[in-house]
Amino acid sequence: MATTVSSSNVLRSSLIAATRGKAAPLGATVSHEGVNFSLFSREATAVELLLFNREDDAQPTNVITLDPYANRSYHYWHVFVPGMQPGQLYGYRVHGPFDPDMGLRFDADKVLLDPYGRGVVVPKNYNREAARHPGNTTATAMKSVVVDPLAYDWEGDKPLCHPTTLTIIYEMHVAGFTLHRSSGVNEKTRGTYKGLIEKIPYLQGLGITAVELLPVFQFDARDCPPGLVNYWGYAPVSFFAPHQAYSSCKDPLSPVNEFRDMVKALHRAGIEVILDVVFNHTAEGGHDGPTLSFRGIDNNAYYILEGGGSQYANYSGTGNTLNANHPIVRRMIVDSLRYWVEEMHVDGFRFDLASILARDSSGNLMSNPPVLWDIESDPALAGTKMIAEAWDAAGLYQVGSFVGDSWREWNGRFRDDMRSFFRGENGFVRHFADGMLGSGEIYGRKNREAEQSVNFITCHDGFTLNDLVSYDRKHNEANGEDNRDGANDNRSWNCGIEGPTDDPAIEKLRNRQAKNFLIINLLSLGLPMITMGDEVRRTQHGNNNAYCNNDESAWFDWTSLEAHADVHRFMKLLIQRRLMRDMGPERQRMSLTQLISRGLKGWHGVKLDQPDWSDFSHSLALNVELPEENLLVYMIFNAYWEQLEFELPVIADDKTFWHRWIDTYLDSPQDIVEWQQAPAILDRTYRVGSRSVVALWTSRGTETPTRSTKRP
Repeated sequence: MATTVSSSNVLRSSLIAATRGKAAPLGATVSHEGVNFSLFSREATAVELLLFNREDDAQPTNVITLDPYANRSYHYWHVFVPGMQPGQLYGYRVHGPFDPDMGLRFDADKVLLDPYGRGVVVPKNYNREAARHPGNTTATAMKSVVVDPLAYDWEGDKPLCHPTTLTIIYEMHVAGFTLHRSSGVNEKTRGTYKGLIEKIPYLQGLGITAVELLPVFQFDARDCPPGLVNYWGYAPVSFFAPHQAYSSCKDPLSPVNEFRDMVKALHRAGIEVILDVVFNHTAEGGHDGPTLSFRGIDNNAYYILEGGGSQYANYSGTGNTLNANHPIVRRMIVDSLRYWVEEMHVDGFRFDLASILARDSSGNLMSNPPVLWDIESDPALAGTKMIAEAWDAAGLYQVGSFVGDSWREWNGRFRDDMRSFFRGENGFVRHFADGMLGSGEIYGRKNREAEQSVNFITCHDGFTLNDLVSYDRKHNEANGEDNRDGANDNRSWNCGIEGPTDDPAIEKLRNRQAKNFLIINLLSLGLPMITMGDEVRRTQHGNNNAYCNNDESAWFDWTSLEAHADVHRFMKLLIQRRLMRDMGPERQRMSLTQLISRGLKGWHGVKLDQPDWSDFSHSLALNVELPEENLLVYMIFNAYWEQLEFELPVIADDKTFWHRWIDTYLDSPQDIVEWQQAPAILDRTYRVGSRSVVALWTSRGTETPTRSTKRP
């Protein structure tokens, strides 16, 4: 039977009469009578449950030693503590052999987080370095928090389940969205879940239908170069606890409740919540990393090990790789996903370096990875949006071949091809055309819907849209790695001058290029994703790897909303028109191939029916029918550095005209107009300016134009 030993500095005088408890469920489970604790550890020789009053206590207030006979079932250590309430702080000491050559790294001096802990507190004097070296970490370690998931009033809220045909994703950083002093958010709530709630009207006005939040699982902000901070959050220490620093209140239970408040508020605004989740590695790093949780509980189970267990496989590029297809880790991943859907009401997940989930315990690629099929087949996750970053840091690239029927994929080829086309590279006109129509070369054979491809031009990882058209090379000096970090292949173009400029001609060209990219992203077939601040040309000053810059260089500068009001307006009208589409249930069931065969009416060049597919071609025109709306759309893409005259398709009815909706060569507000206010084009040709995009439409019905124009 478990015994309770009081510490030398007891803050709570009464001892706790702990009982045997149960092996299931894992973690800390609250009931009316108390709390049940359960922890998996196969090789442990002893386990102690530590209870704390404060996160920075130098000693636990109570230590409950688990009896290896009464408090262990198979490899599960468990105990029930009567009378305990939510909000209790706790951690574990796990005893066992320290034999790194065999993959065993037990260290009973380290206070460990519960892998299933629903909350985490971080002491002000948290010390990552202390967790890397011998010695006691009681006062400086993170602690878990007992949470009752049922203690919240959802007021009828539930996941929204928007169809992917009407989904537009806005990738954003919870804190970076409001941290800038120009955000107008109260100083106490800047950079928090509550602060984001205050800016929901902005998101509604923009028209996006889903936010994709950079990691909100509790992460180690100290997992970064000295003197900097891990800003992005790709350094998890828990897969169940929302990040404490994003809460405006420091009560241990506040992060859970405030996160839920944010989800509920976004849902009321019609906006889904998608989480960027990191199930490929943890913040514990490589062989010289800190012992925070998994390493000290069951190192062999949680990580892929090499060299007989002495080294960590590094398919993530961060020092370790989670052993995702181990039965215990598989269960933890699925349990985590179910928790965030069922108890936190999120609508979907984007899986960072998802291809790692296809590797076995030796790092080899599996044809049918159990964890992916566990996720795919779990009925509790049916209808949840699943998005894969279908590659990893070791070169495994699975775009178009990721396992499963329900997964969407970040389409890195779309990003690269569109960038190359619009900066004027040779040999990309065919790739550009394929990307515009849902990347059929990749996805057409799968008989899947067009939205399998998540189309993006930028994301958190790389240049912002502004920097994509303002820099030829990365400028990551602020990261402290002598500009060695971050991608070198950015396919960017500075339009003539590196970085900021007062030259009006270059600024006009950059604005035009930015709008060209927005058109491609939002009007191509696929599921579009845009990045926070691209609608106002947010800059990171050429830094394409701002993971460790928690400062104004990485935050949303709200003064840009006025400085680049024309780009903001341009994106709003693009989104507005995309969401006007009448999809209907029939359209939502169509495969990519069926959709193309139904709508595509032909490719053209400057001459009708004569597209130039040569490597030296830099322009193309596309004729598409929208049968549900009785419309024809003619789009002209000119990535050439000179203007070109394009023939327009002949309309048989002499009372019907082409209407100019978009021409990025024109100044705002003529660059894009309200759909129904588009002026008629009376000529049979249209002169398209250099490096610009034009979109025309005509109705099948008879009409008389209220306005007309000869040419731009």
